[in-house]
Formats: sequence, C-alpha cells, structure tokens
Amino acid sequence: MPRPSQQLHPYREPAAPRPAATVLLLRDAPDGGLEVLMTRRSDTASFAPGAYVFPGGGIDALDAAPATHAAADRRPAQSDLHLTQAITAIRESFEELGVLLARHADGRMADAADIAAIDRHQPFVAQCAARGLRLAADSVFLLAHWTADRDLARRFAVPFLVARMPGGQEPVADEAEQFEPVWVRPADALARHEAGQFFMIYPTIRTLQRLAKFADTQAVHDAVAHERPLWVSCPRTGLLAGQEARYMEDEMPFGELALVCPDGQIAHTLDWQTERPVPLLRNVQRLTAPNPGVMTGPGTNSYLVGDAATGFIAIDPGPADAEHLDRLWRAAGGDIRMIVCTHSHPDHAPGAAPLQALCEQAGRARPPILGLPSAPTARAGSQFTPDRVLQNNELLVLAGQAPEGEITHTLQVIHTPGHAANHLCLLLLEDALLFSGDHILNGSTTVVDPPDGNMADYLDSLDVLDAVCAEHGVEFILPAHGYVLGFARDAIARLKAHRLAREAKVLAAMQAQPHGSMQDWVRLAYDDVPERMWPVAQRSLLAHVERIRALQPGND
Repeated sequence: MPRPSQQLHPYREPAAPRPAATVLLLRDAPDGGLEVLMTRRSDTASFAPGAYVFPGGGIDALDAAPATHAAADRRPAQSDLHLTQAITAIRESFEELGVLLARHADGRMADAADIAAIDRHQPFVAQCAARGLRLAADSVFLLAHWTADRDLARRFAVPFLVARMPGGQEPVADEAEQFEPVWVRPADALARHEAGQFFMIYPTIRTLQRLAKFADTQAVHDAVAHERPLWVSCPRTGLLAGQEARYMEDEMPFGELALVCPDGQIAHTLDWQTERPVPLLRNVQRLTAPNPGVMTGPGTNSYLVGDAATGFIAIDPGPADAEHLDRLWRAAGGDIRMIVCTHSHPDHAPGAAPLQALCEQAGRARPPILGLPSAPTARAGSQFTPDRVLQNNELLVLAGQAPEGEITHTLQVIHTPGHAANHLCLLLLEDALLFSGDHILNGSTTVVDPPDGNMADYLDSLDVLDAVCAEHGVEFILPAHGYVLGFARDAIARLKAHRLAREAKVLAAMQAQPHGSMQDWVRLAYDDVPERMWPVAQRSLLAHVERIRALQPGND
C-alpha cells in the first residue's frame, strides 16, 4: 500500500455500515420476461426518501436467535448468516408489503387468511408459529451484496436476495414506510428512472441493470443456486463533468478512486484533460499527452515520480509535443533527474530528447535518458538508443531531506518483453505501485505486433509481474493509457485468461480452416470485435499463431 505520508487526503474513518437485508420478489410476466416488486419509500424517510426500492430493512437481533432459526426451513448449504438475512427479508416483506413467505406443514404457502390473521406490528415469528407456519427461508437466495459508499454518513451492508412471489398473494403497502407497490420489468424501471419519473438510488439501478439480462425467474434462480453472490460491491465516487459519479469494482475509474481517495473522499476529478498534471499521490503525478485515438485511448500517460526535496523521474515523456513537454517540465519545477522510457514506440519515447534539452536550456543538469535499446526487429519509427541501458532489477533512487527526515522514492526496473522487445515496467518500492507502460492497459488489451512483439514473451512477462505484485503487495497498476487499475493481481489474472481464451479461438479458427488466410482466421477468432478493428487485431492474431505453431510437437 502507498505510504500514508504520500496520500493526498488525511485519513478519515468511514462510518461503520449497519447490517440489513432486502429481497427482490420476482414473477414471470404474462407475455414473457420477468417482473420485480418495487415500492416507494416515504418522503420523510431518513434514508433514500421517495426512492423506489425493494422491501427490506435492518437485521434485528431476534432474526439471528436460535429459536427464530428453528422456525425457518433452510437449505443444507445455507449458512447461519444467510439464514438470518433471509429471515430479515421475510419479516420486512410482511411488515412493509404484507407478502408472507411462509408455508404450512403440508407445503401450502401462506394464503390471504393467514396474512389477515397476523398483525404487522406484533412479534412476527411467534404469530407464524401459532398458525402452524414455517418461514420459507429455503426459498430465499443470495443474489448480490452491496455496502454503501464510504463517503456516506449513513451506511448499510446489504445482501440483495431473490425469491419467487407466492401465488395468490397481493402486496399491500403499510402506508407508513412504504407506498405504491408496483410490479415492473427491470428495463421499464430503468427507462422511467432515466425519464425522471421513477427515482432510484445507485445500488437499485445497478441491480436492475443486471437483472434485466435474465430471461425469466427460473434463469435467476439457476444463477444463484450455488449460494454465492453474483457480485459484491462497495462503490466509489468521483467527479465527472462537475457531477458526482459512482463506480463499481469492475469499472475503469474504480482503482484510481481507491488509490487517490481510499477513505471515500469525493475529491478526485475523472475528466480526461491535457492542460494540467493530475496528482495521484504526493509523489506521483500524471500528465496525459494530447494524442487521443483508437490506439492510445485518452492519450499517453506521462508520470512524474518524486517531490521538491528529491527531484523527479519522468516516465514515458510521450510524443515530441512541445506544449506537453513544457507542462511536464513545469510540473516537476524543472528538476527532472532521470527520464525513463518503458519502450520505444512513437507515443512513448520521442519526447525524451526534447525534454532532456529543455532541462539543459534551463541551466539544469542533463538528465539521462534511460531504457532498453530497440531491437533489430523494431519498426523504423521505434528506433531508440538510451543514454544508459537499464539492467533487470536495477534500482533508480531519488533521495532528499524533507521536514520529517530523509525521504526516498525508488523505482525497480523489470524487463517485460512482449508488447515490444525492449519493454520494461517500473515498481515504486516504497509505495508498492507498478508502472506498467503498455504491457497492461485499462480499458483495452495491448497489441502484440510481431516481429518486435512476441506473445510467448508477453504471457511470460505477465507471470513475472504477477510474482512481483505478490512479493511486494502491489494493489495498484499505473498504465500508460487509461485510469489507475486496482486489484492488481486480479487484473493480471483476467488479462492472462483473456489472452489464452483468445488463443483458443485462434486455434479453433486454424483448425476449422487449415488453409485459411490471416483474414479468414481474424474473422472467426475476433468475431466479438468490431470489423473496423480487424486490421489491428490481425497483428495480435499473428502473434498467437506464432506461439501456437511454436508449441506444436516438432517445433522445439
């Protein structure tokens, strides 16, 4: 983890989340698809007033009591915690909407007479038992788990459960906490929300977006039968176009928000711009070059590591864009001690020499340009000769005196051929940050373009980076294109799995058309990629083909 002294914002303890549970009551629509029961919260509610929600509420101590558990039917694999949560959801569904998930000894679900006989304001479980009803907790399954964002003063940790609506029952709101129960298709609820007619909060919206992908209630129950949530999320919030924007763990800005605002402060702007450096830590700044495009995304990220006491190392100065280099130089206060290029592609290295000259013109010492020389396989536009060749595992150290004492920022060099023969990554040891160059990107996979690119080397380098992350506890990856990535080892594992899955498709295409051309194979192996991208994809396809052929018997 980054040093606390390098965090941009002082530590703030997020509010402790309160345990609660909510349930999505589902039914199949008469004309196909599924519907979910929603209800509107009171306009005076302390949490999400006026929002359309699923029935639910806080977990009571009595919900977890052994006597309560004994009054409920459970699945063999249903844990005590999940049973308690299901009981809470059953109780809240009855108290708020008069829906009773309980059954008689002969298997009949509770009916209108049972519902009429039970007082919503009196002890629930005891009344059910008196009528010979057992809570149907075995019919309540875990769909997802949400914990409210860290910035909120009032937070809940909530399993989102699912159950079929019992036949013959009609929801009736308590007209105190909940109003206007309504059956709605997930897609319709989302459309009405977009039109400003159906206010919902973030977890509800995101849950409905995922629920809309299921064909019917049986499909939902099939997906949740394994007793594990389909997703677990504690969102993070940033600022985009001047508005608060929340993101889940699988969305591109999440890792950056976790790095910059770990305690949930809403203080980080996510808009891509090239005019100003973006502080990520006190000792790490990012300045994006004005070269956005299909291959570069928002642009090439140049990074500055260091501070006023130690001077700075510039990583990937980018293209030879005078204004970008001037901004980079000024962000470092003119004190650039080293310039490191992760590789020599035209969007990364050409700015190194003019940045070096800019430092000299200002009367500063000449910062060496460091990296690996381009291989003979490099294209003409990627020729590169550094002032000094970096050795694998070499340490680049900045040191200085700060008010609190000596401070250092140390980059460890990691050779990672694959995207390019002369590619390297950098590990900021003190803060466990990985600068990945083009080897790992956020939002896309890098092109591996033979002969300078090599898929076998690329995959081997992923393994090297995974081992580095495991050894040093790396949680964040800072790519040359896109936002900071969180969950570093998970990101590497997903990337490797994606590459191997693509390679399996390439092999299948080669087997289906053994005499086919690259154009034939790319059509089959990249059928999930827009056709306009096939010329680019064909370069990585060739890298996969080379690796497949090298792995075949007789090609040792």
